Amino acid sequence: MIIDWLPNLIAAWSVQLLGVFSPGPGVALILSQATSRGRAAAISTCFGIAFGTVLLAIATVLGLAAILSDIAWAMTTVKLSGAGYLARLAWNAFGKALHPPAPPVSQGSTDTAAVLAGFLMQITNPKAIFFWLAVAALGSLDAAPVAVILVFLVGAFLNSFLGYGAWAVALSSRPFRALYAAARRWVEGTLGVFFAFAAFKLATSRS
Repeated sequence: MIIDWLPNLIAAWSVQLLGVFSPGPGVALILSQATSRGRAAAISTCFGIAFGTVLLAIATVLGLAAILSDIAWAMTTVKLSGAGYLARLAWNAFGKALHPPAPPVSQGSTDTAAVLAGFLMQITNPKAIFFWLAVAALGSLDAAPVAVILVFLVGAFLNSFLGYGAWAVALSSRPFRALYAAARRWVEGTLGVFFAFAAFKLATSRS
């Protein structure tokens, strides 16, 4: 049964990976966590993003994402929530640019706050909802058996966590930390501008 759906699954996962490896707010958040709180926080953020990804994937398969996208006030609520969250990240980044934090201390445990940050980033992004609608449409998974959908969800989680995890490892590596230490204010200032611009574009977008 799963073999019959394999082309659909591969098509859906491939599109998802394109999104994972394309720099965006998720990667910027991981960069912020990696440079200010260390690798453990960055990887914890990846967990949160992956959990948010699975939630959006479930909503898409069940048809909830399509319903949400057709309700103007609901999408406006999601859009403004996402813009508000991005604005908060911009404020934090500008604060770090003015008062650079101390170098992060390595931690070995999962950071709950970082998990929540990644999760909120993912589920308050209306573009992610439309992206998952496209993924589901390409994979034609609306009529897939339960076993196939479960395989799809597991694959979506792994794609998200491992893909963003690669970003986390790279951005928390020793060479990058040395680069960050030399240009800390510029990095945080750039992140602040990016988050502020993303918040503005999201709040003023028509979709």
